[in-house]
Amino acid sequence: MGAHNGLRGRGAGKQGFFVVLLLLAVLGYGAWRVGLEAGLDQADFTFANGAEPTSLDPTQTTGAPEGRLMRAIFEGLCVLDPKTLAPLPGMAERWEISADELTYTFHLRSGARWTNGDEVVAADFKAGFARLLDPREAAEYAYLLYCVRGAREYATNVDDSGAALRGFDTVGIRTPDARTLVVELERPVPWFLYLAAYPPLAPLNQRALDEMRAQFPNTWRIERLRPENLVTNGPWRVVERRVNDRIRLARHDQYWDRDNVAFETIDVLASEHLSTNLNLYLTGAVGFVNEVPAGVVPRLAGRADWNPTPYLATYFYRVNVTRPPLDDARVRRALALAIDRRALTSKITRAGEPPLYSWVPSAITPVTGYVPPALRTTTEDPVADYARDVAEAQRLLREAGYGPGARALRRIEIHYNTQSTNRDIAEVVARDWKLHLGLDVKLTNQEKKVALDTQRRLDYDISRSTWIADYPDPASFLEVLTQASANNRTGFADARYDALLAEALTARGAERKRLYAEAEARLLELLPIIPLFGFTTTSLVDPRLAGFHPNNLDIHFPKFWRWNADGERR
Repeated sequence: MGAHNGLRGRGAGKQGFFVVLLLLAVLGYGAWRVGLEAGLDQADFTFANGAEPTSLDPTQTTGAPEGRLMRAIFEGLCVLDPKTLAPLPGMAERWEISADELTYTFHLRSGARWTNGDEVVAADFKAGFARLLDPREAAEYAYLLYCVRGAREYATNVDDSGAALRGFDTVGIRTPDARTLVVELERPVPWFLYLAAYPPLAPLNQRALDEMRAQFPNTWRIERLRPENLVTNGPWRVVERRVNDRIRLARHDQYWDRDNVAFETIDVLASEHLSTNLNLYLTGAVGFVNEVPAGVVPRLAGRADWNPTPYLATYFYRVNVTRPPLDDARVRRALALAIDRRALTSKITRAGEPPLYSWVPSAITPVTGYVPPALRTTTEDPVADYARDVAEAQRLLREAGYGPGARALRRIEIHYNTQSTNRDIAEVVARDWKLHLGLDVKLTNQEKKVALDTQRRLDYDISRSTWIADYPDPASFLEVLTQASANNRTGFADARYDALLAEALTARGAERKRLYAEAEARLLELLPIIPLFGFTTTSLVDPRLAGFHPNNLDIHFPKFWRWNADGERR
């Protein structure tokens, strides 16, 4: 099996430190052991996936924990190379792109099967795309397909019941035969093959879809979470789910590339408790954890399994721009400037994360050449810079009519999903706002699924979020805050911002980057979000695990994972 002793070969001082961590997390570990001993043999490989997945439905998944799981049980037209992220054949064995880059013709491989034995056909991809765009589904990633001819019009023109006014035949997705899928775009999209590997664009088994809709017309999405009702086409299938414990995966025997799938069984553990997850890793119970407690980061330097790497992600606060006083851009800017980001990254996260004054993270520049504009100017004296920021924040509040001799700012709530690092960050931000702006701040935490629902309802003041790029382009960040994006979740809508992005999507080269920069500058002027810092990976990965590589999207396909040939297994 895949367990190992994470302390093997470490120095005595570091061992002593981690022994303390083991003792602190022993209760969480004991609870996990109870789950393990309740009737399941140990899996070939186990990893800590973070929060309980909000859904096993690829149309509805949005978060990183869901993405890791989806890449194990579903497969799109493409997969991505684990090191370079170059698109590789998945369900499509090959494809052609027209000279004008507007038509993609995918040829599906023969013999690929679903877990119910059906052959994977082009109509399954069409069904998946149609459901993603169906306005009744309200899928947050529907906008990813708005680049397809007629897709935006289909998804956004609805009748009184919320159903599409147009037929799906008006969308540029065709199936000339069972193994050919043709996608016609409105404009060239350089990252379209990345989208073809993205979980929301996974196929859906047409027969299972029809059966489930007939049997459970009003609760199809909930019922589909049961393993016996979940028909998938990826390297593994779901055989058991224990909510807030684990999802057991078993190798899909009819998967087209089965012979290259190393692990017969995988356990995907659900836990937001970082100390418990670290304990499981250090005792050899899991081979991979995606995040560690911030307090242990300084002690990890030099370990073979610790390799923090910058990637395209932003930690930020959403601002509900529909609620006074947050409907005033001057107030939002004052809040953004009054935060000491260096304190967040140097005292809390401590893994080399860059303080961020832009929406698109600075890690995009070496990848694409795009240089994001900044919320404020930076010099070589960060202390003086922050002092100027605080003075400007105080001036903006006075200009907005708040402060001594004027209106008092009401109490503001910072909302975050339950996790110790999020709480620590919120406490520092609240301290800065109290100290420099006299602002009374309330902290509210919720479990991830509840927190997402709260954001969707705009039932918050300030809400913690992260955004990880779906593809290596600034558009992956900038499109999130368009009016059409269901991932916006701030109440923000600006016609000028949307127009600049629409123009950028049809431009090329330097002109495209210029339009991106103008759009982002507009966003930083209006500030429906407050960027705090960029990301580095904070994973601990068993050094014996092959096929797992740091990359600029922090995306990993479990089908490539395997133990090194000389790996010790016990």
